[in-house]
Parts: sequence; C-alpha cells; structure tokens
Amino acid sequence: MPALRILMVAAEMAPFAQEGGLGDSVLGLSQALSRIGHDVRVVLPGYSSIDASRHSLRHCLSMDVPMGILGSLPCGVLQGRAPGSGVTVYFVRYDPYYARSGLYGHGGDGYPDNDRRFVLLCRAALELTGALGLEPDVVHVHDWHAAAVPVFLDTLYRKDAASRNPASLLTIHNMQQQGVFDKGLMDVLDIGWEHFHFRDLEFFDRVNLLKGGIYHATLLNTVSPSYAAEIRQREFAHGIEGAIRDREADLSGILNGADYAEWNPETDPRIAANYSERDRAGKGLCKRDLQRTLGLPETGPGVPLLGVVSRLVGQKGIDLIAGAAHRIFGLDAQLVVLGAGEPWAETFFRTLARDHPDRFACRIGYDGTLAHKVMAGSDFFVMPSRFEPCGLTQMYAMRYGTPPVARATGGLADTVEDFDETTRTGTGFLFDGATERALLDALGRATRAFRGRPDAMDALIRNAMARRFTWASAAERYEGLYAEAGRRRENEGR
Repeated sequence: MPALRILMVAAEMAPFAQEGGLGDSVLGLSQALSRIGHDVRVVLPGYSSIDASRHSLRHCLSMDVPMGILGSLPCGVLQGRAPGSGVTVYFVRYDPYYARSGLYGHGGDGYPDNDRRFVLLCRAALELTGALGLEPDVVHVHDWHAAAVPVFLDTLYRKDAASRNPASLLTIHNMQQQGVFDKGLMDVLDIGWEHFHFRDLEFFDRVNLLKGGIYHATLLNTVSPSYAAEIRQREFAHGIEGAIRDREADLSGILNGADYAEWNPETDPRIAANYSERDRAGKGLCKRDLQRTLGLPETGPGVPLLGVVSRLVGQKGIDLIAGAAHRIFGLDAQLVVLGAGEPWAETFFRTLARDHPDRFACRIGYDGTLAHKVMAGSDFFVMPSRFEPCGLTQMYAMRYGTPPVARATGGLADTVEDFDETTRTGTGFLFDGATERALLDALGRATRAFRGRPDAMDALIRNAMARRFTWASAAERYEGLYAEAGRRRENEGR
C-alpha cells in the first residue's frame, strides 16, 4: 500500500518511559511500520525521568497549548529517534505536570491532576502537527491517556468538508483503566457541554475519557481478537459495555508482537547457557542456575519448577496462586515468583518463602536479568489472569521452551493452544474458570506430563519454541485498519 503519514500519541514508549506492556507495544509497532516504509511519528509526555542526553534529544520548538479554562500553557518540545528505526519521537515538556517521580502516580495512588496532564498531551499533539506542518493520514492513539485526541479531531480540530481531516484509530490495551474524572474537566477540554451526555463523554455524572474516545474515533481495536469479543460483555467492559455495543461494528482485535531480539534463548546474554529448539541441553543448566540464584535446592529431573513473572494484582490472578500455593507444593513442585504489587500479596509471598524455603522463592520488585532467568530456568510458566488483553510473557515463555499454564482469556486464549497428548498438538495447558481448582487441575495435567510422558513433553516444548508472534505480521493488519479508517473519513467528507 502507499506510504502513510502516521501520528501516534501515547503515555509510554520503550525505552524512553515505561511501566508496562504499553511501552513495548508502541515501540514494536512503530518500528515495524517504519520498516515497511511508513512515516511514523510518536508524541509522548516529556517526563523528567527521560534522560535527554542519553537519548540524544534536542529542542525542537516552543508553543503555547490552549487548555480551556486554564488558559494557554507554555510547552517545550524535544525531538529524538526511537532506537534502531526511523521513527521520530516528540516529547512535550511542561514541568509542572511531567517533572515528577512516577509516570502516573506515587505510592500506588494516581496523581490528582492526571486529567489535565493527559489532556495537555492530547491537545499538544494536535497543536504540534500545525506548528510543524505535519498532515497525518491517520492519528493512532493508545488507551485513555490519548483518547481525547479523537474527541478533539471531531470537534475543535475538525476542518470543513473541503479540507483534509485525518482518520483516527483508538487502540484499547486495558479496558479497566478508563480515565474517569470530575465533570469540571469539560471546561478544560473546551469542546462544549453538549458533549456531556451518555453517548459521549458522560459517565455517571463524570467525564470518561476512554468512553469519549470510543464514540469519536473512526475505528477501534484491542490487542487480541478474544479481548475484542470479551469487552462486549459486562464482566470485561467495566461499565461501558453500552459504548462498545454502539461501536462494535467498528471494533477489531490485532495481536501484539514479541521482541525476539530481546527474548531469544539462543543469544540471550542474561541466562546461564544458551540453547535452541534443536539442542536444549542448556535449559537444564538454566534451571540449576535459577535454583542457585534464588536459594532453592537443586532437585532431580522429576521435580518441575513453576515460574511466575507478573504484577502481583488481582487482574493477574495472583490471589489464585496464593490460595493454591500449599496444594501446588503437594504436586511435588517448586514455585518461584518475581514481581511487585498489592501489599497483601508482597507480604504473603515473603512469608511463604520464609516458611517453605525448599519449595518456594520470591523476589519482590522487578529485575530484568532475573526475569530472563525465570523464563529460561522454569519448566512451566503460570498465568492465571482474570483478564489479559494480550500478554507478552506467555509469548516469551514459549520461545524459551517453557510451556504456559494459563487461563483461556483474551490474548492468552489467542496465543496458547491447549496440549493434546494424543495428537501431540498444542503449546501449553489452558483452563477456563478463574478458580483455584481450575488452576490446580491444569497444573496437575502439566506435572503429570512432565513426570510420566517425556515423549509428549518433548513434543510440547518443540511446539512452543516454534511459535512466533511478530510485529511485522501485526503491522500488516494495522495497515488494513488505517486504510479502512481513511476510507471512512473520506466518505464522511463527501
């Protein structure tokens, strides 16, 4: 297809600023689109945590950004490049909003002015296009932080029918986070109170930025086909299933890709020994290295090691692991957990490690090197998520020959195929219910295969290591969405 001018707006992008998978997604997709010839530019907040000298950022321009009742805010804009690509990245600097220790909050609480912080990002992104003379074909925005952009494009920045209006695509990475704030935000948005109603921005007498974006974006997508289907249901829509149903004809799902340059057991410098699908001898060395690193006994070949790398929060089903922990030990298995999150979970797992040092080890916090060691050294990777829009760690685990034991939800259902010992097909073990019993049943299937069916386990591991989820494939799907969004926008102007 012809080269497109694509403007992305997001709160995160690796390696500049990141707290989760959103940052990896924005980087991976923008790089893949750039490699196939598109002009991709990304606008991010200029957080003070971003080291301008390290990333070779330079001052681009200064501009005043209108913010409704707040007046105009003086912003600086820095410019740089995403690593290993031709992607241009702009950073909106306004220190009263972005010169803080965290991206979204501190000590588990969001900043009370997050509404204004991210509305400024959205308005600044559109002001920037005018200041630099950019004319994007499509504006691709990510999650609630950027969801005001389609609202602005449909209102304050909508040109007359004879002019060129860019299409917009809203990608929902996490439906639970919606950007709900006091209705006084309408005076900051400055689009008119006629947009404060239940089929626009209003949500129980408050402003819901994600909901507004859903109603105003040309097209919508989520980061897996199954999650696109799930968010039509009350359980997964978190109160705005009506908005999704109103726009369901415009909603699709595209799986994220994985960074196999970073996550590759054949070349990974962080693990004890490299190995491949053809020669997996190094994986046993990685298991013993992980046990030594975490102070677990080095066991014989019949004791499986179960790995968890996760935020310790309810969404990830971490309470199911906690509730089933003693029965997991009863499967004659070891368990390791790496992550941070809810205080009760951190306390519980620290206590469990103290009381069962031969069976369980944990590290509270995130350690990139240890995450790689867990991927390589575990026999199974456990993901009992209550919902999972896409998930990346299960993709990494399969590449490392560590079959996932995962709940069949969202991206997990789309990427992990349940193993069938008879046909020797599948890449992991799936279960349906978000219950301890369902988790234990799946772990029981996994550990029985591990001990009693070496031929089946060999097939399972080979299947898992052969799977690939690439950003190149995802970029092709996004090209199709951009083209369709452009056609829709063009037809609106006729």
